[in-house]
Amino acid sequence: MNPPIERRSFFGRSLAGLAAASPALSALAQETAAKPLRLGLVSAASYGAAYGPEPKPRTPGSHHGTAFATTFNGYDEEKAKSFEGTFVKSAKRIDEGRVVKIWDPDKAAASAVAEICGIETVADTPEQCVEDVDAALLIDDGSGAQWKYAEAALRQGVPTFCDKPLAMTAKEAAAIAKVAKETGTKFMSASSLRFVPDIVKLREDAAVIGPIRLCTVTGPGDLIYYGIHALSMAYAVLGPGVVSAHNTGREGAHIVRLRHEKDLDIVLMVGARERMRAGFSIQLFGEKGNLRVEPNLKDLYAYLLEAFLDLVLRDKVSVPMEEEVELIAALEAGQQSLALGREVKLSEMM
Repeated sequence: MNPPIERRSFFGRSLAGLAAASPALSALAQETAAKPLRLGLVSAASYGAAYGPEPKPRTPGSHHGTAFATTFNGYDEEKAKSFEGTFVKSAKRIDEGRVVKIWDPDKAAASAVAEICGIETVADTPEQCVEDVDAALLIDDGSGAQWKYAEAALRQGVPTFCDKPLAMTAKEAAAIAKVAKETGTKFMSASSLRFVPDIVKLREDAAVIGPIRLCTVTGPGDLIYYGIHALSMAYAVLGPGVVSAHNTGREGAHIVRLRHEKDLDIVLMVGARERMRAGFSIQLFGEKGNLRVEPNLKDLYAYLLEAFLDLVLRDKVSVPMEEEVELIAALEAGQQSLALGREVKLSEMM
């Protein structure tokens, strides 16, 4: 059996060819092309922060899950008022996809999100949620292990997005990336901050100040779980190539020097909210000047989801999986450096 998106692509190409000979078929081809992708949302209605020294219990509500659902499906304002837990109402809509299935360990929470967003099916298992859909989205649920849901979708040939972080270790990230490569299934994982307009523009503007010799990036939260947002800004602008990490900070206040093969250094500063109120920022120091940006995060999830749809529908790869695996390795090396008290090469994480 062919993967759902391949059947869809073949049908679209066939209709396009026949349309040249028949006005009626041309109209049918346009109608088919306009149909949104059928999406499955996995682990999308509850959240429990498993990272850090004090894991928290899973509770109803999902920042990313509800943001993704409302971006594609919209929501019923009155029904949303009764939802108990985090419910993010996206201000931007994307019509190229529609969520038709949702699964979550908390079935009551999944049913509530489905009712608010008009999602047709509440699946009983994560495997059922990725069956008979055109693409799957695995949501950040606080576990750092949402990648485990990817294998079922990938082996069925269902294009898959895995929310950040791809995994908490480089070995785990590399293992699931290997499954995607072996199956030939489209697979993407990334931080939404890669795609906000300010960061996209900064990559273009960086050429003006000449070769970049130093980049500093800041952000709040846990080093791996949320530091991925800050470091992703640097990767979006400078590209991959980090070879080692040296953490001279402390738990809750990380200062990580990342050595890059392009003869530059990235200084990553990530602080726990109770220790410092850092926002997201990036500064580039080049031979001809410097640039600093505090990115506007409005509609950031929509830009991320548009990038995934570009992969599914138009074969546009915005983040090669090898690059995302490297990024996880860089963060993990930074964590290990603090524990070991020395510089750690990324190769040690693999």
